[in-house]
Amino acid sequence: MTMSPEAAAALGHEPRACDAALSRAFEFLGKRWNGVLLGTLIQGPAGFAELKRGLGISDSVLSDRLVELTRAGLVERTVDTGPPVAVSYTLTVNGQAILPALRALTTWAQENLPAERCAGADERHRRPSQTLSNGLSRVGMTAQRRPGRLPTDAGLSA
Repeated sequence: MTMSPEAAAALGHEPRACDAALSRAFEFLGKRWNGVLLGTLIQGPAGFAELKRGLGISDSVLSDRLVELTRAGLVERTVDTGPPVAVSYTLTVNGQAILPALRALTTWAQENLPAERCAGADERHRRPSQTLSNGLSRVGMTAQRRPGRLPTDAGLSA
């Protein structure tokens, strides 16, 4: 049974709340694809098409997430006027600052979240766990590993 904050205060119990900064971090990184994109860009600059192929994400969602990450100051968009014109995305200093947290989260997930415990009701979440080439585990993403390519732990290994 849940108590209202007023009832808890009347009994001498302080209501508990998550730290506001941690709550913002989970809200931002928990948005589908944001954390995976940051983890992928740890390997270095990547173009739109390369990210789309590697993650199996739609154009519109990838575009939205890259704009959001750019506005947050975590990703930088660079245009090479060419020819041909090329756009690449890379982590900023603030984006690179998340690397230790992603490493710790990766280690925790490997130790505490076996793939079979993470399967959801949605069919997209029923695929076996895959490891991105940067070491982040990808559970249930729509892209499949290319045949003959083995995952590596480069980029996030401690």
